[in-house]
Amino acid sequence: MDAILLQILNGLDKGSAYALIALGLTLIFGTLGVVNFAHGALFMLGAFCAVTLQRLLSLSYETIDETKTDFLGNPLKVKTPYVEGWFGPEVGGAIIDWAVPLSVIIAIPIMVGIGYAMERGLIKHFYKRPHADQILVTFGLAIVLQEIVKYFFGANPIQTPPPDALLGVVNIGAAFGLEIAYPIWRMVYFLFSVAIIGGVFSFLQFTTFGMVVRAGMADRETVGLLGIDIDKRFTTMFGLAAAVAGLAGVMYGPINPPNYHMGMDFLVLSFVVVVVGGMGSLPGAVLAGFMLGILESFASTTWATTTIPGINQIIIYLVAIIVLLTRPRGLMGRKGVMED
Repeated sequence: MDAILLQILNGLDKGSAYALIALGLTLIFGTLGVVNFAHGALFMLGAFCAVTLQRLLSLSYETIDETKTDFLGNPLKVKTPYVEGWFGPEVGGAIIDWAVPLSVIIAIPIMVGIGYAMERGLIKHFYKRPHADQILVTFGLAIVLQEIVKYFFGANPIQTPPPDALLGVVNIGAAFGLEIAYPIWRMVYFLFSVAIIGGVFSFLQFTTFGMVVRAGMADRETVGLLGIDIDKRFTTMFGLAAAVAGLAGVMYGPINPPNYHMGMDFLVLSFVVVVVGGMGSLPGAVLAGFMLGILESFASTTWATTTIPGINQIIIYLVAIIVLLTRPRGLMGRKGVMED
């Protein structure tokens, strides 16, 4: 029982990333009808928002520390981060330590701005073009973005550690008499993902803006005839989808150190998640994300990889084939979507 629960938990953190990226993909496809192959790059850019803030907070200046000397007795030069000089060593040190969570604050406006610029500058010109054209242009954009990141940050993964208070593991099964030691940050990532997903669904379900967007997804022309500028609202949704992907990347950095190709690593799998869940179905994207993450976790166990070598690499695609053969629209797909 301990091992089973541990594998479920292991699948939840990767499933959380799949669900968040797939949610953004489905938001864009459901509102704009665009197959956005640059969405993985938005996930990557979010992770590098955390890297950038961490580097900015680590900028330092040199001072002479008379209390410390080298072997010749000369005073040593000590580097002091600017934030520690401004706010003191305790507060400044805490700000540096909590760089990743603080990155969420700056990542939201940055990712919304990137999403808005992407939609207004490029995507809007491909609304009425075939999906193949949309895939080609957004895939090309993803390559451009990843090469820009590679130029400025290099090709090697960059460590973005979580706060010291959230390091280590916790026995989450102690209350039930089980020994399940699990990393604290992975639990934080899962809870963060649930909060973001709940926020997006609440926004769409309970706000006037969200209700208009849902109506536009169902019948764009009728909403337009009512005098509502649905295009502006859909552009806002593109920015929201970019922010969701970016926040997923920000918080995933301590789990998997950011690198320039991490967006591509998640992109194909996230599209499989969207297809399995059902094109245009937000609940389907979230359900499929968590489900496939857990399946991938079980397929990565020693027993599974020994019994069927390589099963952890193909399990998601096998499930996709089975689902599409038995239910072509996906688990929760809507009639008529991608069927023309």
